[in-house]
Amino acid sequence: MNDKAILNYETVALNERERELIILDQTKLPNEIDILHLKDIHEIWKAINTLQVRGAPAIGISAAFGLYIAAMNIDVDDDDYSTFNEKLNEAAYYLNSSRPTAVNLSWALNRMLKTAEINRHKKIDEIKELLKLEALEIKREDTETCRKIGEYGLTLIKDGDGILTHCNAGQLGTSKYGTALAPIHLGREKGMNFHVFCDETRPLLQGARLSAFELLSDGTETTLICDNMASQVMKNGWINAVFVGCDRVAANGDACNKIGTSGLSILAKHYNIPFYVFCPVSTIDMNMKTGNDIKIEQRPPEEITEMWYTRRMAPEGVKVYNPAFDVSENELITAIITENGIAYPPYSESLKRISAQNSAQKGR
Repeated sequence: MNDKAILNYETVALNERERELIILDQTKLPNEIDILHLKDIHEIWKAINTLQVRGAPAIGISAAFGLYIAAMNIDVDDDDYSTFNEKLNEAAYYLNSSRPTAVNLSWALNRMLKTAEINRHKKIDEIKELLKLEALEIKREDTETCRKIGEYGLTLIKDGDGILTHCNAGQLGTSKYGTALAPIHLGREKGMNFHVFCDETRPLLQGARLSAFELLSDGTETTLICDNMASQVMKNGWINAVFVGCDRVAANGDACNKIGTSGLSILAKHYNIPFYVFCPVSTIDMNMKTGNDIKIEQRPPEEITEMWYTRRMAPEGVKVYNPAFDVSENELITAIITENGIAYPPYSESLKRISAQNSAQKGR
């Protein structure tokens, strides 16, 4: 293990000179810090699909850099936009197939394709340069977005609060700060202290391997619990708020996040604990009416039956159901925190207003 603190590493970056995507391999954490250098979209597709890079914002940034790298490898005449665009769209379609649930993946790819389209009258080399700048802007915006989300989130808690979180919606899933963990990191910068309880987050253990790791690195008092212990810590009175991230928010406020989140929203309602969802506006899908319309990714059965074990821990031939996400219904969500402010019920109105504000600000 390198002595360098995990928060001092970039989750995702572009090596422009070598035309490669650089990511922190999250499947190796917390025991090994391994930096991957990915030079083609097949390697990048695999990295997204196998969760070497994960977290909706980080996936979007990786896809944007990946499409730029793909563009640099398209060899056409400098004025043959038609062929260039066809190959670029093929690359985007391929990258988009790596994970179907997180909206930031398709959002970032569509933004890159739009950049190419509005500059179609320019030379191909110029378009490639503009694609690079757009991908870098997506990353820069994410850092700014996460800081703003953290600032809004800090208004919802006070020094010394106990916070329960699920999966990893921290810096390891974004360019910096994170979403659900951003208030914690920003609070620590201001000298505040919190006690964070991390669900381990079965079956891939993002809470145990990633959230607990980055929180400890930041000096936050951290307690790891199994997912099925959440009710007990709530009953004990140790939790003042539940903070979770999100991979897609429907227009009605239904929020899709890592499997197990829905159960926490139900428990929080029972114990009268505020349940907060944190996400950038790019995660809000106003074309998705309700959470029932969200396609839920199914993961390999081996993640449950044998991953992390020296020997297989389930009988051969047993059926396995392994959805990667579930949907917390809007009536169970206290508020949705974005970079443009905090959305409260009715979400059909507040999310529309926040999304419209975002479009007006960025002219997109």
